[in-house]
Amino acid sequence: MKRFFLATLAFFFLTLASSFSHADGIAALQAFFREVHSARGDFTQTVTDKNGRVSQSASGVMSFARPGKFRWSYHAPYRQLIVGDGKRFWLYDEDLQQITTRALGASIGGSPAALLAGDNDLEKYFQLKDLPSSDGLEWVEALPRAKDSSFKSVRMGFSGSTPAEMVLSDNFGQTTVLKFTHVEKNPAIPAREFRFVPPKGVDVLEE
Repeated sequence: MKRFFLATLAFFFLTLASSFSHADGIAALQAFFREVHSARGDFTQTVTDKNGRVSQSASGVMSFARPGKFRWSYHAPYRQLIVGDGKRFWLYDEDLQQITTRALGASIGGSPAALLAGDNDLEKYFQLKDLPSSDGLEWVEALPRAKDSSFKSVRMGFSGSTPAEMVLSDNFGQTTVLKFTHVEKNPAIPAREFRFVPPKGVDVLEE
């Protein structure tokens, strides 16, 4: 079960306007990229299987600075850390005392993480579509242009230019829902927050 949870976290990071005149999700996404260059906040994450059953839930704090730098610290139910320093991706499981790392390269561009921490060249990697407003949020759907993508779609809900929710649907029938609260826009985040140095004695696996 825990291995499955780790795989879900790693998958998350290494993966036409409609007729509704009131929907303006694309504009909200564009405002987010134009106005928000860094952010931090709390999050909850819920994973449901293809039958709609909740298989995993987690919570923690996140921060990012464009382009390509992010930090997600999971506090419950396990202590895990995901860091992108702009060049490398790090996944650290404190309980297993194990680290997985890989080069980021251009891979972030077409992954769901790009919708938060990527550059503003989104339409190179995604087809964007406005969705109807709901729950007080403006929604946009991002469909990957790559034929070999491991996810089907990402939906994002915005309150103004602040991201409030992300819904990731993968090709295995799973749905991952991330909800953000207490989001602080454009804080001065120290560069050290996006650095990761493997602790001594911890196994490091290169992908």
